[in-house]
Formats: sequence, structure tokens, C-alpha cells
Amino acid sequence: METLWLMPAIVCYAISAAIFIFERTSSESTSGQTRATGYAVAMLGGGAIFHALDLTARGLQAGNIPVTNFAQALSFLAWLTALAGLLMIVRLRMAVIGAFVAPAVTIALGAASLTMKARRIVLPATLHSVWLPIHVTLAILGYAMFVLAASVSIVYLAYESRLKSKRALGPANEAAPSLEKLDRINYRLLGWGFIMLSFAIVSGAIWADATWGHFWSWEPKESWSLVIWILYASLLESRLTVGWRGRRAAALTIVLFTVLVGSFVGVNLIFPGKHGGSFG
Repeated sequence: METLWLMPAIVCYAISAAIFIFERTSSESTSGQTRATGYAVAMLGGGAIFHALDLTARGLQAGNIPVTNFAQALSFLAWLTALAGLLMIVRLRMAVIGAFVAPAVTIALGAASLTMKARRIVLPATLHSVWLPIHVTLAILGYAMFVLAASVSIVYLAYESRLKSKRALGPANEAAPSLEKLDRINYRLLGWGFIMLSFAIVSGAIWADATWGHFWSWEPKESWSLVIWILYASLLESRLTVGWRGRRAAALTIVLFTVLVGSFVGVNLIFPGKHGGSFG
């Protein structure tokens, strides 16, 4: 099903991404850069509003949260990532994150729109449950936190490299966050993502027991969710006990994120199992 809101959302996200990237590479005056950042944030917010309208229309059609296939799940992930990224940009005054979040959201929603089925999709009877929005929202919100953690890690490594080479960290009018602050934000994002993923696994197990009579079936999606959970738990444990911080933590965050992307895309498209490629 096509809606009127999907294309405006993609256009707003794309414009936001272009402005954020231009703002990071432009040598114009500081006042121009300040205005550019404001426009980029506004376009990102506008895209999120149009995106929300699209998701609402699809949800009303499906009678529940619109995650009936992989494309819709990817769209939902893009929306939650846009909202969380927008919150970070505004509250933490970290415009640099927009240069990673906006392009990622644009690519994700663009890919989702290209693979989204035009026919009307009806939820199977087993998915008409209050556990569906709880389980899916927790899982994909956890993934969104990991997207942001990877973005912050990229910023950390870039800033560290620029500091070592004594180059400017960003626009002259921008108060660049310290490496310590970036590392702290990365840790918090990883922690929240891990908590969300943990609750998603627990809620999924409860739902599976109520629907199929067993908590766990070791199907590919469940198995990979457990693998991802163990990997992120190990990273957090290493930060707490071994003291892995800074560059090592940032690099490992990016590595784990690539594993997450591989499992999310590969398992959902190739071995969806009972999840039907819909959610995490």
C-alpha cells in the first residue's frame, strides 16, 4: 500500500542529509553554517512528521503496528533512529551526529520504499496481540540506540584523528564535544540499547510461549538475537571490568554494529522463520 506521506518523508530526510554534510565540509561564514544547521534540523524533524503519518496510515490498515514485512520493519527502524537522533542533536547540541543519522535514515527509508509491497498486507491471526507493539518497539528501539552508538563512535575516531593531526574538529562556531563526552555518550547508548534488546527478548519469549507453547525455538532470528545480545553484553562488561574505553570501545562498537546489520538484513531476508522477516 502506498501512502501520500512516504515520498515527502524521503525528500525531507535527503535534504537534511545534504545540508548536514554540506555544513560539515563548507568553509562559509559561521553565521551561514548556523542557519544551515537549523534548516537541517528542521528538515529532519519534518521528515519524521511525514514518516509518522505514513506509519500511522499503514498501522490503521494493518490493525496493529506496521511491521508485517522486512521493508516495514526497516521503515520503522529508520523512523525511531530519526527521532532518537533528533533528540540527541537538540538536547546535547551535537549537530555532527546529523551528518551520520540523516544519511542513514534516508538510505534505510529509501531501501524500504523500493522493496515495500504495494498490495494490502493483513496480519496473521497469531500476530494480533498486544505483545506485537511491545516486542517490536523494544527490539527496534534497541537497534536504533546501536545505530546512534556506532555514529558516535565514528565521530570519536574522526575527532581523535583530527586532534592528533592538529586539524579543526568542525565549523568554527561549533563547540565540539570532548572525546570523554563522546565516550560517555557511547556507553550510555550501548547501555540503553542493551536494556531495550533484553526486554525485547524477554517479551518475545513470553509471547512465544502464549502463542506456540514454548519460550524458545532456536530459529535463526532468535539465535542471532541471542548472539547479538551476548556480543553487546561482552562489550559493556569489558568497559566496566577491563576498562576498555576510548578508541578500542569505539572500534568495537562499529564492529558489533556491522554484525548487527548483517544479522538484521541477512536473517530477515534469507531465514526469517516464524518472524516472517518482520522484526527483531
